[in-house]
Amino acid sequence: MAAGQAVRGVGNRLFTLGRSEAVREALAQRSTLQTAQQLVTVLGGMKGGAMKLGQMLSVLDVDLIPEAHREQFRVQLAALRDHAPTTPFATMRQVIEGDLGPLPKVFAEFDETPIAAASIGQVYRARLHDGRAVAVKAQYPGVAEATHADLRNLALFSKLWKSALPSAADNAVLSEVTRNIGDELDYLREARSQHRVASRYRGHPFIMVPDSIEEYCGPNVLVTEFVEGYPFSRLQDLPDAERNRFGELIYRFYISSLFSDNEFCGDPHPGNILFAADGRLAMVDFGLYHHMEPEHVDFERTCLRAAGEYRADDLHELWSARGIIDPTAGVDTQECLEYVWAATGWHLLDEEITITPEFATGALVLALDPRAAEFRGMRHQLLPAEHVFSRRADLFTFAVLGQLRATNNWHRIAREWLYGEPATTEIGRALERWRAGL
Repeated sequence: MAAGQAVRGVGNRLFTLGRSEAVREALAQRSTLQTAQQLVTVLGGMKGGAMKLGQMLSVLDVDLIPEAHREQFRVQLAALRDHAPTTPFATMRQVIEGDLGPLPKVFAEFDETPIAAASIGQVYRARLHDGRAVAVKAQYPGVAEATHADLRNLALFSKLWKSALPSAADNAVLSEVTRNIGDELDYLREARSQHRVASRYRGHPFIMVPDSIEEYCGPNVLVTEFVEGYPFSRLQDLPDAERNRFGELIYRFYISSLFSDNEFCGDPHPGNILFAADGRLAMVDFGLYHHMEPEHVDFERTCLRAAGEYRADDLHELWSARGIIDPTAGVDTQECLEYVWAATGWHLLDEEITITPEFATGALVLALDPRAAEFRGMRHQLLPAEHVFSRRADLFTFAVLGQLRATNNWHRIAREWLYGEPATTEIGRALERWRAGL
């Protein structure tokens, strides 16, 4: 990719000699867009961790792309989530039959055209002999080896990051990332997780989770109930009130669940959210579903309370005692407080906030980018490994809501799990009645 960009750069410099500044700018933007298009092609073809990176980028406002072409680039990256390059069915059939045996013994019908292609597998529609419509997710051949190679490279390059972002190079953090990405390759584990979550949401008035059909699942094949519905893009086209309503449901599923159930989905992105035909939200893909020990959940809640109540000294003391702050880095109490507000202030500000892609990307950059001048001392923080994926879930839920441009007083919803207060929204009150069996 770098070589291709260099060749185009030389060609453009020669071609723009003697031309106007406007023409030079247009050609420079065209060259950058060509590089972006190549990035989509390369990430789509690599599968595994590289393709997942492309899916994650699709929910951010990517500054490296000229503003005039930014939306077009995001649409192309979104193709990695909704219409990624597919692997021929003959190849995927070998994977499915390797786990389940001959297709006709298990399925009465099987559509050979994939309905989705994700980072580690493709999804097909089929029908069991008992008449149930099902989704069949099968892993790409060799994807486990490719993903483990990505993770080995991650560890190799971590030595180069230590001076810039120590937390990303910490051995415990890398071990946690490796373990969880490895779990995503374990479809039997995912089937058990999905069944547990589907049981919890059975009969839910606003959210549905298709159940796994565990007797037809294997190490490389996951069979679940089929959801009739539409992609996330359909939600984006709804009127403001409806988008805001679905935004609250997304928040409750990805954020509130951690504090109410000590469990959460670590992979929020639009490809995992469907607009079901019955009007509910359908949540899919539980490869990165996590349980978190109650004491770690309580620690996050306690820190957010301290930040929300402007108790900077208490926050600094909590982080120091946990080893999050390097005592030699000179991070003061005010920087800790401002950092939390910059990264997670949407939970804490008691007013309506409209989340935009630019807003969400800004929070992610401030939280993670070691070049950010605002929090130079915070680049020495050491995020405990057990909080890596909960923070990822928080930041990328924010990014998904930015794609939806949802508006809400998020703090009023958060107070349910921050302080155990009664719900104040219509959806929250309806859920309280549902849980009470009323």
